[in-house]
Amino acid sequence: MTVLIVIIHIIVSFIMIGVILLQAGKGAEIGASFGGSSQTIFGSRGAATFLSKVTVASAVLFMLTSIGLTILSNQRSVASIVDQHPPAQTPPAGTSSPTATTPPSPPATPPTAKPSTTTDSGTSAPAAHP
Repeated sequence: MTVLIVIIHIIVSFIMIGVILLQAGKGAEIGASFGGSSQTIFGSRGAATFLSKVTVASAVLFMLTSIGLTILSNQRSVASIVDQHPPAQTPPAGTSSPTATTPPSPPATPPTAKPSTTTDSGTSAPAAHP
């Protein structure tokens, strides 16, 4: 049922786009690109009445299929994984958990001094490693 309504919805949307583009505008619509004046494609006044009715009909059908798809999507029971599993129990901040112990960190060692050499200018530079 949903697939049928989606197909009708897509077809109606393309029809509505085409009908809106064929309507008389400021001379830059698709109707004028087929040659001649856009007022004489479907007759001098007949096009406005015909295209207006088709636009209204396609807009109503588009709205009905939109509402139908909304109702059908709300009726589907889609279970979320969040709803299936309860949240994990975590201890409050600032307390340590008996299962989550951190290993002791190794003692800090002072950095070792690198041997330096004296340059010709009297400043010291680090020694090069072989």
